[in-house]
Amino acid sequence: MTMHCEKKSFGRVNGVPVDLFTLINANGVTMTVTNYGGTVTSLTVPDRNGNMADVVLGFNDISGYLKTKAHHGAIIGRTGNRIGNARFTLEGKEYKLAANNGKNNLHGGFKGFDRVVWEAAEVRKSDAIGLELKYLSKDGEEGFPGNLSVTVVYWLTNANEWIIEYTATTDKTTVVNLTQHAYFNLVGEGSGDVLDHEVMLNASRFVAGDEGLIPTREILEVRGTPLDFTTPFAIGARVNADHPQLKAGRGYDHNWVINQKRSGEPTLAATVFEPKSGRYLEVTTTEPGVQFYIGNFLDGSDIGKSGKPYVFRSGFCLETQHFPDSPNNPAFPSVVLKPGQIYRTITIYRFLAK
Repeated sequence: MTMHCEKKSFGRVNGVPVDLFTLINANGVTMTVTNYGGTVTSLTVPDRNGNMADVVLGFNDISGYLKTKAHHGAIIGRTGNRIGNARFTLEGKEYKLAANNGKNNLHGGFKGFDRVVWEAAEVRKSDAIGLELKYLSKDGEEGFPGNLSVTVVYWLTNANEWIIEYTATTDKTTVVNLTQHAYFNLVGEGSGDVLDHEVMLNASRFVAGDEGLIPTREILEVRGTPLDFTTPFAIGARVNADHPQLKAGRGYDHNWVINQKRSGEPTLAATVFEPKSGRYLEVTTTEPGVQFYIGNFLDGSDIGKSGKPYVFRSGFCLETQHFPDSPNNPAFPSVVLKPGQIYRTITIYRFLAK
């Protein structure tokens, strides 16, 4: 099979036409992406017997993405995760953001990067087919300073990798922390919960959160806690343990500190194995953290592609990123971007079977 890209209309958003792009690699693996939110709407990969299934939660039409509050499959920005009290101070000036998660800011605000139409163009190289997405976030958008020019490239390689390359520049000092919010179920979307998936997180520490999931500024050891995934554990094995950190997020919804070889170098962040299908996911990133979230706030109100509701814990996310509330925590890795600098980060989701 020859790798290629197909394009078709996916409707309109506020009168603006949006498209759906289908990337197909040489193995018949397909990934569909809409330029509304840079959203990955499906990703079909083989199991141990070569049977294909769509392992990403999502919707059949644009209306589902306009209605959902769960950020399915989308690019998240300007800042992924939460900013405490929806404000931060930069170069002596306080910036007030939208409080769209209680008193806090979550995933960029009411109209983050998941709620805008991106410019999109097919790109390719010898071993991959891709989609280049561009967006200019204007100075003051959702309260953030600076005109931020963002490019995100999705590559689907012939090694069954989904590679994400993020770059950004600004004309004023700002903060930026981009990530991807795909929910995975390695059995296939609409197949029930993900509690039997076996997860390994290459992280000996995690960022502790308060009742609103805002960092307490403590970075704690995972050893001896139900947050220890340094060896593989089924998601459901300890998720109901009596531990204060699990109560705050209704389960796993924390940022783990990746055991990086060296800052900025690609490092294995996580693996996930689903024993029934044999599908196996490896996540590698240059980011210092990964937010492992198991769909604790999915409540059945989203009806997915298979016609089934996305209920509690029916998908998991591995959002590679800097730490939550970094603009207010100078001890955390910096998310500040200045004029003349280039924000650049890479994450790779590699799909295997065994």
